[in-house]
Amino acid sequence: MALSRIWSAFIIVAIVVASIKCFFFGHSDIFNWMVIGKSSDPLNPLKLDGIIETCWIAVDLCIKLIGTLALFMGLMSIAEKAGGIRLLSRIIGPFFSKLFPEIPKGHPSMGHMIMNFSANLLGLDNAATPFGIKAMESLQELNPNKDVASNSQIMFLCLHAAGLCLIPVSVIAIRSTQNAQDPTDIFIPCLIVTFVGTMAAMLIVSFKQKINLLQPVIITWVLSISAVVGLLVWYVSKLNAESIKSFSGLLSGGIILLIFLLIVLGALYKKIDVFDAFIDGAKGGFETALKIVPYLVGILVAVSMLRTSGTFDVIMSGIKNMFVFIGADTKFVDALPTALIRPLSGGAARGMMVSTMISSGPDSFASKLSGVFQGASDTTFYVVAVYFGSVGIKNTRYAIGSMLLADLVGVCTAIALSYMFFA
Repeated sequence: MALSRIWSAFIIVAIVVASIKCFFFGHSDIFNWMVIGKSSDPLNPLKLDGIIETCWIAVDLCIKLIGTLALFMGLMSIAEKAGGIRLLSRIIGPFFSKLFPEIPKGHPSMGHMIMNFSANLLGLDNAATPFGIKAMESLQELNPNKDVASNSQIMFLCLHAAGLCLIPVSVIAIRSTQNAQDPTDIFIPCLIVTFVGTMAAMLIVSFKQKINLLQPVIITWVLSISAVVGLLVWYVSKLNAESIKSFSGLLSGGIILLIFLLIVLGALYKKIDVFDAFIDGAKGGFETALKIVPYLVGILVAVSMLRTSGTFDVIMSGIKNMFVFIGADTKFVDALPTALIRPLSGGAARGMMVSTMISSGPDSFASKLSGVFQGASDTTFYVVAVYFGSVGIKNTRYAIGSMLLADLVGVCTAIALSYMFFA
């Protein structure tokens, strides 16, 4: 229900703003470009994709997702049949049983969730999505009301959307292509911001679900994770830019290949028909990709309308004027478009980040802050549309509000840390 209201509000606001621009400010062609505009068209004054083009982009995204889903869900199928998922469930069971009290001990969903979180940690978005969808499907098996999000599904998605990430690989790569002096300088701020955002998400949902976090098991795990994050921050701070890039690639790529190797070796040891198990899982990936097409088209079209109508420009102008009025520093405002659009669209936020780098320079404060924003959280509405859509959830309850509140904590932390590191 919440997503339905938000989606409707996006469309209504976009059309109202466009109408004002058309009838009061003389932008007589704005409706046309909102519908048929292409960002690649030199005649398009908006330089953004309209509704029709966005529909194609959504379908194209799903088609590309088919391959990734098929690969990773195929590997998940091998791991399940070989007992690897049950092993993961037993390892993390003591901790997850406290955060997810509705999940039975040893349930496969625990293993699926840890695979998703692991992919997120390494900045491997393409791998995280299939693992996350598989986790949602496992949790849906336990959900007594198939149309309404369960407590476990909400906790999982809020933690996922907070996006705890050790290595913001894509942001480092983009900063490198823009010839930043030190493309990796956003590494430590991103790591700290995602950690704070994840802790905030856990606190928010735990408070809502009345989960006691002051339990020895939870405290031990949180302190252990904090220690790992602290050690990584310390180690990375000792490296130069080139070494950080090398370390990032080695850790992210190496661990995912190690997972592949362990899954296959484990299946061979258990005498599993490896390729047949892979095909069984891959078929599910294909079906899932088709299932999420309508949800993805819907959310991307609504976001496209907000952007092409100029709604974001109005919001940004209002925020900047507000901070000017109260006499506050406005250096961070130039990076805010990335933060504001990040919950709506990862691709659009990436475009905003690159645009900030081009207009302000890759080594400017705004460019570095926009990089931290980009690497500091996941795309909330995309996650809600794809993950809940994959299992047919219609009532998301308080999931979106919790995610956006955690996003806000992340944004405020990113601004504070960027002033500490870069100002």
